[in-house]
Parts: sequence; structure tokens; C-alpha cells
Amino acid sequence: MSNTPIISMKKICKSFPLEIGGEQQVLFDITFTIKPGEFVAIMGPSGSGKSTCMNIVGALDSATSGIYELYGKDITTLLPDELAKIRNEYIGFVFQNFNLLPKRNILDNVMLPLMYRGLPMEERLTRAREMLKLVGLEKFETYLPTQLSGGMKQRVAIARALAGSPKLILADEPTGALDSKMGNEILKFFKKLNKDLGITIVMITHEFEIAKYANRVIHIYDGRITYDGAIPKNESVLLKSEKKAHKK
Repeated sequence: MSNTPIISMKKICKSFPLEIGGEQQVLFDITFTIKPGEFVAIMGPSGSGKSTCMNIVGALDSATSGIYELYGKDITTLLPDELAKIRNEYIGFVFQNFNLLPKRNILDNVMLPLMYRGLPMEERLTRAREMLKLVGLEKFETYLPTQLSGGMKQRVAIARALAGSPKLILADEPTGALDSKMGNEILKFFKKLNKDLGITIVMITHEFEIAKYANRVIHIYDGRITYDGAIPKNESVLLKSEKKAHKK
């Protein structure tokens, strides 16, 4: 495993303008690295700043200050079009609500990011079918998303995320719209992708039981990292880190 980080965030801060004037800072000096092959959960309660952090990691937003390097390239000051290219080439996204096109079959949905890359149709078809087979849905390629269960839709979303051969999967609350059984199946599949294919996974969650599927947790509270390390035996360790941060 290479020691060169896929993600390197150094003193990342993020502020948003207020309608009444001034700014509200939501991230404070966020600093961490993620190496190839890691499975990391970014965890925190609602309003902690984890979603804002995820948007920066995913090149969906830019930091107010600090340095963010992706694959060793500083992308902090890139323009929107440049960030869009970074997202398409380097990151596979899996969202809570699947984000599938309802009137296109699942084969078309998986081919979508490949179309944006300008790949010829034959190559797009081959790659998309390989990914549907990987997630066990090769017999459903003509189905519309509305004909599938929630768990199957999320597997389609995973196939779409993998279609471009990214080394990084960014999963935002990937089980939030699923029941516990389906959710556990998806989390086990992420674990398998990480272990068998060496894909780096960064997963956003507010639930400790979900974070436990990862190998490392970065806990954010009030815009600051309060814990970064191996998954603790119980959530009380993370709650104590929140209290300690609150006293500062």
C-alpha cells in the first residue's frame, strides 16, 4: 500500500455569509490524511460540519482557507469546471437517495458517468455490464429504478460509482433510506469492495453502529475534529471527546 495520501486536508476552514452581514464559520482547522486502501467513517451529530467537510472532500465545494490535496494535487483554488472534471475522473459518489434517473433503465444509469468521459458506446456498455455483474444485478439491466427495492437501487448507485474505475468512493449516509437489513447488506458490500479490490472508501454517517464497519473514524463536533483513530469499542469514547471539546 502506498504511503502517499489520496486525501490531505491541512487547516481547512469554511465560512458562509449571513444575510444580516458577517459570516458564520462551520469548519475550524480541519486537518487529516487518508491513505490508499483505507475505509474511513467521518462521523458527527447533525450540524457538526461533517456534511460541509464531505462536500469539500468530494470537490463539491471549496474551503475558505487551508489546503486540500487530492492525489497530491492542490485543488483548493480550482474553478467550478475544473472541480467537475476532478469529480468525474477521481471520485465515485454514493448518495443516501440514490440519485438515479427514474425514466432510464439501470444500464443507462450506470453508463452515465462514462458518457461524460466521452467513451464510445461499446466500451460504455461493456464497462456498465461488468459493474452490474459485480453488484449482482446483471439480470436486471432493462429494469427501471422504480421497479427495484431500495437495496437494489443502492447497488445500482454503487455500480455507477465504480464504472469510472475511481480509487476513491465517497458515500454520504449510504444506508439512510434503507431498512436495517438492506443497510447491513450494503455496508458489508462496501467492506468487501475495500478488502478485495483495495478501493478507498470515505463514508459520512451520524450513527456509531454504521461507523463500526469502517476501520477508522474521524469524529467532528462543532466544526472541529475531536477524535481521529481506530474505531473505539463503544461510542462513549466519542461522546467524551465531544464534551472535552465543548469545555475548551
